[in-house]
Amino acid sequence: MKFLVIGGGGREHALCWALHRSPLVEEIFCAPGNPGIAEVADCLPVSPGDTVEIADLAETLHVDLTVVGPELPLSLGIVDEFQKRGLPIFGPTRLAAQIESSKVFSKEFFRRHNIPTADAAVCQTSEEARAAVQRFGFPVVLKADGLAGGKGVLIIESDEDAERALKLFFQERVFGAAGDRIVVEEFLRGQEASFLAIFDGAVAVPLPTARDYKKVYDGDRGPNTGGMGAHSPAGVLNAETASRVLKEILWPTLRGLQAEGRAFQGVLYAGLMITDSGPKVLEYNARFGDPETEVILPRLTTDMADVLIAATRGGLDRFMPLEVKSEACVGIVLCAGGYPGNHERGRPITGLAEAARMPGIELFHAGTARDGDRLVTAGGRVLVVTALGASMTEAAARAYEAADRIQFEGKHLRRDIAASGVRPSRI
Repeated sequence: MKFLVIGGGGREHALCWALHRSPLVEEIFCAPGNPGIAEVADCLPVSPGDTVEIADLAETLHVDLTVVGPELPLSLGIVDEFQKRGLPIFGPTRLAAQIESSKVFSKEFFRRHNIPTADAAVCQTSEEARAAVQRFGFPVVLKADGLAGGKGVLIIESDEDAERALKLFFQERVFGAAGDRIVVEEFLRGQEASFLAIFDGAVAVPLPTARDYKKVYDGDRGPNTGGMGAHSPAGVLNAETASRVLKEILWPTLRGLQAEGRAFQGVLYAGLMITDSGPKVLEYNARFGDPETEVILPRLTTDMADVLIAATRGGLDRFMPLEVKSEACVGIVLCAGGYPGNHERGRPITGLAEAARMPGIELFHAGTARDGDRLVTAGGRVLVVTALGASMTEAAARAYEAADRIQFEGKHLRRDIAASGVRPSRI
């Protein structure tokens, strides 16, 4: 079979890596891909946002299944375009993907369908937001309504923080149209977890749990990023709590989306807070997480190509449950200097071959490029170094040892991923 993966980051590299291991897969294309992906797939220079051109490619290449990585093409309706042409694709329609692409929609959806979540207010002006902040008290969370690459969430600790944040949203408009409306939300306390499940429209198959780290600096300090690292399993979800997540959060979400004419097929990713009163959903993603995918897929022994095919054709129930290795997996993100702000590009990268030879290590390219014969940095998040281990401690030690063998000017990484007692950021 021929597969087309849309995207060019670490998540898409992990997907291509998993598909490449399947005996069902004859050829993999990736648009646009990256140098790491090019080792297992044919990369095509097409932007993920160019939905019509990607559909044309899938048609011309006779692709058997297209898998959508990032959120942008989903929000633009790439699945609708493929369905209109009768082309098989894994992912939700534009209307179903609004569960991620609009924080306002998702919060109001939670209310309509009694899904446990934080109390919140939707605000369109600074004045409305100030009033909501005063009502909830500190700390409080401000979220941009639209897509902001994981960076549109601010935790506010004081009046001064609130004024700075409101200026960013409504005056400086750093989030553009994504910040035209904001959600002011109650701050929940507890333990975080990422709960992902694959849906075929009728059956839900949970993936291994994970936990990610959003803040750029150790100790969970600094601005939010797209993700500085992750580990699987999450470590805070027992069987009883996982059952509650399915019963009280995921299934009501699926039924609610279907009732509203937004039937969901693809990956639904619930960002959870496990509170004293039970699990509550912080936010949804309508696709594979990043960097969660990079630590989930190395733990799977079930053929991922087979699972994705079943999710689009039906018959997903035969994968209940997925076969998962007992080993833990830890992923460390290596970032360019200055990330998540203006960051450096074009810095030569060395040490990859040495790191890749270490046992249990997989290297996923996130923001790399070729400059002649040299591999150089080309994004904020450059590489994701993952390691399997018999314990979380062993996996983390292996990942950090491999990460230290990779060098480029300005390299930055957190040193506390999966460390005992470290609590990843709220969002």
